Amino acid sequence: MKKTIYDYIDSIKKLPIKDKYLKEDILIEDFLVNECDNIKVYYAPHNEYINYKAKIFIVGITPGFQQMSTSIKEARILLEENENIEVIQYKCKVKGRFSGSLRKNIINMLDYIKLNHALNLKSCSELFYEKDYLLHTFSLIPYSVFVKGKNYTGHTPKLINNKFLMSYVYENFLCELNELENVIIIPLGKAVEEVLNKLSEENTINGDNILRGFPHPSGANVNRLIQLEEKKENMMKFIKNKFQ
Repeated sequence: MKKTIYDYIDSIKKLPIKDKYLKEDILIEDFLVNECDNIKVYYAPHNEYINYKAKIFIVGITPGFQQMSTSIKEARILLEENENIEVIQYKCKVKGRFSGSLRKNIINMLDYIKLNHALNLKSCSELFYEKDYLLHTFSLIPYSVFVKGKNYTGHTPKLINNKFLMSYVYENFLCELNELENVIIIPLGKAVEEVLNKLSEENTINGDNILRGFPHPSGANVNRLIQLEEKKENMMKFIKNKFQ
């Protein structure tokens, strides 16, 4: 069963209110969801709000530490203000989803393949702000995952071959996708796309809705713009066909 903020209210309230949480503040037993070998899974209040009306569904691997820290900070402040839990879940989503430079890169890359034109937007930045009713975001693994204390990237261990991590995909991601109707799925990078292709081959998702070839937008992926250029025409054709 998916963990939610209701399970962690007391633990979040115990945290001091800070501008920024460090690993030693939140990578603690109170937020540990599960572990296996050198893999640790921690709670983050980042993947709980569902936008049922979305047309675009952006899928990452797992919330990184920055997203975890940002969403927990937001939850801590709002709990202090006695905000409604459903509002907290929405605001944590808004604050945490692909925050920082990652969001900027995603926006620029989506604009480059003209998704903004297909949606009648000036820029895909609107998806994260005034037009966020068009967007839903989620992670294959809804919690933050760390391997030997470092952000998990989907490669070591390889996600598609790891039963422990894939269990979260089958138990959480598929349930999330089933709540959405005829969305365009944009996997961020090869590791996510590989898992979605596997699910498509198993006939558990509709592979015709997957935008293939979108590179991982992280600054660490120094070849992302080259990869984007290589796949640009195919992705633009896919988008055009979907919005005809």
